[in-house]
Amino acid sequence: MKIILKKDVANLGDAGEVVEVKTGYALNYLVPQGFAAIGTPAALKQHEETIRQRAHKEAKNIAEAEAKAAKISAETLQIAVKVGENEKLYGSVTAAQVAAALVEKGYEVDKKNVEVPEIKELGEFEAKVKCYKGVFATLKLNVVAE
Repeated sequence: MKIILKKDVANLGDAGEVVEVKTGYALNYLVPQGFAAIGTPAALKQHEETIRQRAHKEAKNIAEAEAKAAKISAETLQIAVKVGENEKLYGSVTAAQVAAALVEKGYEVDKKNVEVPEIKELGEFEAKVKCYKGVFATLKLNVVAE
């Protein structure tokens, strides 16, 4: 019997897959527990259309994210920080500071999506900004004294 998995099932498949299982397993366990739906011809056709629409939407999201990543990669942020003797920073430059500077430039970025190396001195550095699944932008940071 063909079924469409609604949730991940160990040793069977991931959510969204169409798999073949024994009738008793499907009707007595998978369907009543909400793990699967019966794979009728109409349900399978609907599932294929849903997959096609998701793929189209995913491609659109990736294209938008790549365009955003290209714009962010072209930017050079100047971060002004307090420094002590020998040009050592008080603290370090954080992802929150970089995200705030990007927001000021007009980009919607969450600090959770910014990876900053440990910066404890003045100079030029690179940070990574996650724009979407698997799409990253490399941002140039110029750390200067306040």
